[in-house]
Amino acid sequence: MTKPMKIDFVSDVSCPWCVIGLHALEQALDRVGDEVRADIHFQPFELNPNMVPEGEDIDEHLAAKYGASAEQAARNREAIRERGESVGFRFNMGKRGRIYNTFDAHRLLHWAHEEGRQKELKHALFKAYFTDGENPGAHEVLLRVAGEAGLDVARAKEILESDAYAEQTREQEQFYLDQGIHSVPAVIVNDRYLIQGGQPVEAFEHALRQIASED
Repeated sequence: MTKPMKIDFVSDVSCPWCVIGLHALEQALDRVGDEVRADIHFQPFELNPNMVPEGEDIDEHLAAKYGASAEQAARNREAIRERGESVGFRFNMGKRGRIYNTFDAHRLLHWAHEEGRQKELKHALFKAYFTDGENPGAHEVLLRVAGEAGLDVARAKEILESDAYAEQTREQEQFYLDQGIHSVPAVIVNDRYLIQGGQPVEAFEHALRQIASED
């Protein structure tokens, strides 16, 4: 018997562990096959909600925010690259020199959910930033990526040039903060079960099977 499963994937466009977690989750869902019928909703979270539009140098940002040394940052980049490779995603860490504001990307993702193209846009945004080294807050990048995801570029332009979906996006961000979500990715299944972090495929698979059996 196939179990319906609602999955809220809380994440940020500029979060490398969110990329790893999403690919691992999708591979876990492939493994469980007909046991579950997953409905994934991508929910907004900003790691740096006050980030300036032009962004910041990522090494300087990590040093200021976490106290990470250049050596620690290099080790972290290599660990991320290896984990990405293990789930089929290519991190081009040499191109990711800056970190940017992602609020407009989240507004487009909210709209993309209504259009049934949210997953396509999410993957395209991850590739644009982490593989191609582009600014996921730049409107020209967002418009091109929206087109790649099968969305109406003219409508995307209207959204970006207005404050459309800003209120809804902020409400969703606040909702998850109020629920105690302060790091991402956070994977919430059936509004009851929390899987935190960029877990390996096997960990997601085990959790999904267990939740399916309990529900």
